[in-house]
Amino acid sequence: MPDLTRRRLLATAATLPTLGAALGVAPAGAAPAPAAIPQVAAATPAPVPADLAPRERLRMNEGWRFHLGHAADPLQDFGFGTDRSTYAKSGDLSAPVAKADFDDKDWAAVTLPHDWAVDLPFTQARLPGKEAAEAMAYQGFKPLGRQFPETSVGWYRRSFTLPATDAGRRLSLEFDGVARNCLVVLNGFIVATNESGYAPFRVDITDFVLLGGANTLVIRVDATLGEAWSYEGAGLYRHVWLVKTAPAHVPQWGTFVRSTVTPGSADLTITTELANEGPAAEIKVRSTVLAPDGTAALRLDATPLALGEWDTGAVVQTATLASPALWSLEAPKLYTLVTEVSVGGAVIDRYHTSFGIRTLRFDANEGFFLNGRPVKVKGTCNHQDHAGVGFAVPDRLHAYRVERLKEMGANAWRTTHHPPAPALLDACDRLGILVMEETRQMSSNPEGMSQLERMVRRDRNRPSVFLWSIGNEEIHRGTEQGARIAASMKRAVYRLDGTRPVTEAFNGKFGQGASPVLDVMGFNYYLDEIDAFHARFPNQPMIGTETASTVCTRGVYAHDDARHYVPAYDTEYPKWASTAEQWWTFYDSRPFLSGGFAWTGFDYRGEPTPFIDWPNTVSNFGILDLCGFPKDNYHYYRAWWRPDQPHLHLFPHWTWPGREGQDIAVWCHSNLDAVELFVNGRSLGRKDVTRNRHLEWTVPYQPGAIEAHGYKDGRRVLTQRQETAGPAHALTLTADRVTLRADGDDVAVLSASVVDAKGRLVPDADHLVTFTIEGGARLLGVGNGDPTSLEPDHAPYRKAFKGLCGAIVQTGKQAGTVRVTAKAEGLKAATVELSLEKAALVASVGLA
Repeated sequence: MPDLTRRRLLATAATLPTLGAALGVAPAGAAPAPAAIPQVAAATPAPVPADLAPRERLRMNEGWRFHLGHAADPLQDFGFGTDRSTYAKSGDLSAPVAKADFDDKDWAAVTLPHDWAVDLPFTQARLPGKEAAEAMAYQGFKPLGRQFPETSVGWYRRSFTLPATDAGRRLSLEFDGVARNCLVVLNGFIVATNESGYAPFRVDITDFVLLGGANTLVIRVDATLGEAWSYEGAGLYRHVWLVKTAPAHVPQWGTFVRSTVTPGSADLTITTELANEGPAAEIKVRSTVLAPDGTAALRLDATPLALGEWDTGAVVQTATLASPALWSLEAPKLYTLVTEVSVGGAVIDRYHTSFGIRTLRFDANEGFFLNGRPVKVKGTCNHQDHAGVGFAVPDRLHAYRVERLKEMGANAWRTTHHPPAPALLDACDRLGILVMEETRQMSSNPEGMSQLERMVRRDRNRPSVFLWSIGNEEIHRGTEQGARIAASMKRAVYRLDGTRPVTEAFNGKFGQGASPVLDVMGFNYYLDEIDAFHARFPNQPMIGTETASTVCTRGVYAHDDARHYVPAYDTEYPKWASTAEQWWTFYDSRPFLSGGFAWTGFDYRGEPTPFIDWPNTVSNFGILDLCGFPKDNYHYYRAWWRPDQPHLHLFPHWTWPGREGQDIAVWCHSNLDAVELFVNGRSLGRKDVTRNRHLEWTVPYQPGAIEAHGYKDGRRVLTQRQETAGPAHALTLTADRVTLRADGDDVAVLSASVVDAKGRLVPDADHLVTFTIEGGARLLGVGNGDPTSLEPDHAPYRKAFKGLCGAIVQTGKQAGTVRVTAKAEGLKAATVELSLEKAALVASVGLA
């Protein structure tokens, strides 16, 4: 990144002939955009190349070798640190593992993203005492940490060739995320370290490469120390990239588009940073704005900028865009800025930036507004964790998770408690989901500020991001120290962005310490203190940064201490939390509350409340389970977060052998006017639906069927039925999508169900299901949503839990047909056919 404290700014502007002067506006406290010098408009925009050439950005996901090291024994850590001369001589790690001729043929071949922790055996604590046992439960009983030096360090190696023609180019590695503390070694040289598992980082490797030959890249990842109180994975769990640019180029995250919407138009201010890591040059910048349909809407040519040798600078351009397509939840329109850097009449660098045009406003009395319209935030908090893959979530699976929550009616996502993968934000930008993005370390120390800056610079162009969060439930939140730290972080956010407000998630000590520093007050739980806070601080906007924490186990309808399950009725929660119905009814009835984020959208590994002990490895907080199977609370949110779409959900199932004559609580989630319940054809009466509430009957069990009739304006519009299931007879197998891209990255999420002879789900079925694949795809992982399961994620089999289990299939790179078959002993097998269509491949680095 250029040192912008020394940069020279050249402000230029251009508009189309019929457009007026540009205007850049920053919020109070933000650094204003530099003034612009009006210029004559450029000619009609010409077609713009879709790729980045001559810049290259090549993915490095394939060709890796992996092996566990050792955090305590250098002999088991491939000699690393044996003689304490690791840093004695640059270019010599003093360990054979970093040398090009090191024999790694016995190491495992892996493809990124890779999480080695998910494959470790479930293990109980080695240290004595209740605290040690609970700490293991919070980490999902995976053996990471100082108790487990033999499984807490991992080594990655791969080689790659750089052509001699790369001479004169600037070369760098970009890491989207490495869990956790890593040492990057290239050709024997230590080129970087990074201590956050979530913050992206870049390494300039130009001086250390071998051109025209093989290069050896070695990465030591130490997951001994963690950053969270839940499962975090371990390893190269996000993408790695090799970037090649000309000496004069746009640095990483070096463009920023601000927009000010006016009636009938939008004023754009485009800042382009430049780094000249070579001879002095006169640099020209052309900025082309592509409309959502791909056509060129604006082209701006800046006055040439003279940059000296190893100098930095920035160009600011302004323009007015007529009749802009605004980014919204319903129509998430995206523009693309194409930046071209030229020297001597030749384009030497090209950089693409996706952005959106919209307005944000938080009001202390009326809540949140998007594009001038009131929007109640209906959000969920989510970790990066999924069944079958752990933290190594493929890009398409990120999108799947966003899609599932949007279908439910969610319009917002909180990235708890760290910057997310770029693919997650890509999905939110594209699908129309607001994002509250949170930094990992709340500190104004150099590392904390670096993590914050990397997050903001990377994601400040994203229209989905509407709030920056600088912390979560911090110990110092209510102190003078916390206030000073928050003020320093807020100043940094304003300097780097200045278009979005800053919040922090407080759990108590509201109004103290950092609280008055915040633009938007973040409430975690504490429903009983919200009204009093608003009365004391009537001018501070508020949002529920974390709410609910309702605990449910999918398909379970009674509290079971022996099996460690909680009922799927909306009834149980920890002492600090509430039911879904309680929190949403409260928030929905108060216009001054901007909305909130339920904890959590999906179950996640670790923090297995309320059973913080063996063998509970997964939380119960999710609205969907770890596989993405919806729990019954999903339908509560579906009913009231999409009130314009009629919805009716009747539960539980109606298969209760041995409980004949016993009372069963029958619930219904519906947004209709009234619901009538029938038991074996006999009506138990019609009940009116109250906004944001559920309906409930007590019904003595008899085999047969229960049926709900939903009424709107006196007319029956929906019916749902639960019938007593017979013995397990067959499997069914479905996929979220059956047409996939043959690009080596795409995935299908498969659901296997155990059904009776009439196709009804057998609700307590636990058959062992085996998956086989014919064709060009691989089984990426399996799961079943059971929070107590100790089965492996990477296996061709999984027991059903409450009649369901799932699998993730990833495509190969050849078009064709793939057949996935699910089998279980004594049951009729099921098959789903996937069509893999030819697709462009992500440009990647080849092997040496």
